[in-house]
Amino acid sequence: MAKYPLSAEELARFADLGREGGTLTVLRHARIAERMGLSATDHKVLELAGQAPGPLTAGRIAELTGLSTGAVTGVMDRLEKAGLARRVRDTVDRRKVLIEVVPDALERHAPLFESAYTNMKNVLERFSPEERKVLERFQSALLDGLRDELPGSSSPA
Repeated sequence: MAKYPLSAEELARFADLGREGGTLTVLRHARIAERMGLSATDHKVLELAGQAPGPLTAGRIAELTGLSTGAVTGVMDRLEKAGLARRVRDTVDRRKVLIEVVPDALERHAPLFESAYTNMKNVLERFSPEERKVLERFQSALLDGLRDELPGSSSPA
């Protein structure tokens, strides 16, 4: 049973906001990818690999993204050619090839995200610390639900 029941109208308002936010986020990231000389898929794979605590196998990237391992190979070829990622051998099992993000790859493109961070900061500063805790809980709960729905679930690790 719901702790605080929600009306259909309220749910619809939040759903509309979520849809619009999702669309605007996808469009913004597509524009950033284009400025980096990447496809939107290449950019998202780079971001996933950059968030991982260490190098990932092509199989793990395929799991996380729902892409085929063949498609991941193509993405890796393009990221490697762009100087953003590289293939390395696993130190334990030399038969395994891992993908790692070049150390400064994400930092080189950080200015492309600056306006988004500035906007987020400006918006969050309109809310009290207590309200921000609620917003953070809300966002975390939504992300948990999304992770449960997507291939590979959880995090890039």
